[in-house]
Amino acid sequence: MEPVEINAGGWYLRALRADERVDDRPALTDGGIDDAEYVTRRAAQWLSDEHYSWAICQPNTGELLAEVGLTPSAESARLSGWARTGHHDALEAGSDAVQRFAEGALGLTVHR
Repeated sequence: MEPVEINAGGWYLRALRADERVDDRPALTDGGIDDAEYVTRRAAQWLSDEHYSWAICQPNTGELLAEVGLTPSAESARLSGWARTGHHDALEAGSDAVQRFAEGALGLTVHR
């Protein structure tokens, strides 16, 4: 599946990026993720339907505040995520939005 963007009210969810316009790698490092290939691997996982992940962003700056992921397995999926310090509200709102998307659009039963 191609990455899907989600509007979660006060938050904007999009695929992780590391390109000339947006680079999430500094925020990922701030969140404890130092893997240089992390963004590339997450993009490949979208295309293989192995794992879907969203950067939960501040809508007017695009800054990554948290990441939420969905790992499908048959007709269910596991929801997981992490947040940078002070941004657990973004993770909670983003997780709720991804759960609604997974259940409504993909027909999956979501487990947290």
